[in-house]
Amino acid sequence: MGRRKRPLPSYEKIQITDAAAEGKCIARIEDKVIFVPFAAPGDIVDIQVVKKRKSYLEGRITKFHTYSDQRIDPKCSHFGLCGGCKWQHLSYENQLSNKQKQVADNFERIGKVQVDDLMPIIGSENEYYYRNKLEYTFSDRRWLTNLDVPKEEGGPQDTNGLGFHLPGMFDKILDIDHCYLQKDPSNDIRLAIKAFALEKELEFYNTRNHEGFLRNLIIRTSTTGEIMVIVIFRYDDLDVKDLLQRIGNKFPEITSLMYVINEKNNDTIWDLDVKLYKGKAFLLENMKNPIPNRPDLRFKIGPVSFYQTNPVQ
Repeated sequence: MGRRKRPLPSYEKIQITDAAAEGKCIARIEDKVIFVPFAAPGDIVDIQVVKKRKSYLEGRITKFHTYSDQRIDPKCSHFGLCGGCKWQHLSYENQLSNKQKQVADNFERIGKVQVDDLMPIIGSENEYYYRNKLEYTFSDRRWLTNLDVPKEEGGPQDTNGLGFHLPGMFDKILDIDHCYLQKDPSNDIRLAIKAFALEKELEFYNTRNHEGFLRNLIIRTSTTGEIMVIVIFRYDDLDVKDLLQRIGNKFPEITSLMYVINEKNNDTIWDLDVKLYKGKAFLLENMKNPIPNRPDLRFKIGPVSFYQTNPVQ
């Protein structure tokens, strides 16, 4: 008979002392560092340890005793579950300050290089709606609660969703109502595709069983006003053209409408045939020339191209 695992400890009234990488913050407990997501320097909280490593711990907040003065109300209703934004509960000024501390720490603590004069981070003019690419996932088992009760056991009958993976969970998708990362009409396009799929009773993908018709949705936007939409399906079907026709007619501003048939068990499409349904096979994007008095740089961005996430910045 195997040994029973000892339960992980919990701690009360612990002060969060600093920010760390990847949207986490730091507290110190019994000479060990504990990394805590969705915290802010200055919070005093109760913490439940969820992972124990040799040199550090990972935990989650179970109760707040004192809130940090760095905190603000997150704009997005999905914040705290969605892994897309890590710092919406901090003012933008504090986000920049905390990230700058990380840069200095990487030089001094990790690199052992003394930094005497660190130039300040140049903040973005756009705190929201700045990304030029988002990728969403269809799921027939959207995230419901921490218990995630399936419909077979009395949970909701409609468990279809279109949104983002929860952090660290390949098979849990958070259904997104409104995302503040990409400008209009990104949200409207996503919601229209989901509404059409529900109306026609199209099968949303099951990540565990690798079954279902609708897999992924990629939306790219540009500063020039061009829009690329790529819908990824598990297999070819008459419903492919029906969905694309509906979206193309509803959103004539889409300049590149494409689709992919992905029969693999992973979501990458760089090795697959991206088929053009309507419009151009690329977006055009401008970037200000870093050399004075030179014309803007122009780029062709294809469906699998990498381009800077925040082109304005």
